[in-house]
Amino acid sequence: MMDRNTIVRRASIISLAGNAVLATSKILVGFIAGSLAVVGDGIDSSTDVIISIVALAASAISVKPSDKEHPYGHARAETTATTILAFFIFFAGAQLLLSTIHTMREGVARQIPGALAIWVTIASIGGKLALAWSQQLASKKTGSTMLAANAKNMRNDVVISVSVLAGLTLSTLLGAPIVDSIMALLVSLWVMRSALGIFREANDEIMDGKADPALYHAVFDAVRSVQNTGNPHRVRVRKLASLYDIDLDIEIDGNKTVSEAHELAQSVECAIKQRIDGVYDIVVHVEPAGGGEHDEQYGLNEKRLDE
Repeated sequence: MMDRNTIVRRASIISLAGNAVLATSKILVGFIAGSLAVVGDGIDSSTDVIISIVALAASAISVKPSDKEHPYGHARAETTATTILAFFIFFAGAQLLLSTIHTMREGVARQIPGALAIWVTIASIGGKLALAWSQQLASKKTGSTMLAANAKNMRNDVVISVSVLAGLTLSTLLGAPIVDSIMALLVSLWVMRSALGIFREANDEIMDGKADPALYHAVFDAVRSVQNTGNPHRVRVRKLASLYDIDLDIEIDGNKTVSEAHELAQSVECAIKQRIDGVYDIVVHVEPAGGGEHDEQYGLNEKRLDE
């Protein structure tokens, strides 16, 4: 069975090759057929080529073990890459928006896009659907947020291509090339909106925010399953690519020996790992019963989680 990094790398190579073919085809045909919307769609696909290159670099870095400078490992390289991808996507959308507005303001007479533009757009829809499926499948196998973002971007590309196809069809039927320009504007806005969404998701991970509530419930259930432990609090779960780093405090009988407290903490760790896959590290802080609940840092207990 292939390891996680191999799957991520293979998915990135498939994305790179597929998008390179689609981008080249759409940009060339867009210029030949005279369709700004198709050219814009091609530019969007060319950013996917850059995305795939960055993904390949990130997969090579994230597999490196922890070291003195990076005690938590290099898994966040994927998150950093996802943030970079968001900027690339937003820049491409902004460039298309500005260039289309400039063309419309110039008032240059345009021809109705040729039929070749319609055919390349249909081919693009099929290609993007296949690429989105492959990226999503690899994302589920690896838990990679980077591949999940790429799959989302591919699905957005399908919507873009369908919109472009609709614009080309209307331009031909109505004999109004301005429809193609309007569609190019809408495509550019969609691309920028998608980029902002990807950036927000990556930023949540960088800021160690928005962990799945089910993870916290799993931690609380794990503590309840270990006899002589209770009141799990100051629980924090942060994500490192597909892995989880978990901190928590528990309470035990204050008369327990250090060895007994250690054994209980180890039992809690094992119980958590049985309930949560992909745990990178767990730190369990033991406190005497009644000595918990500190206000100096915000950590979750069951009451706060349900608020």
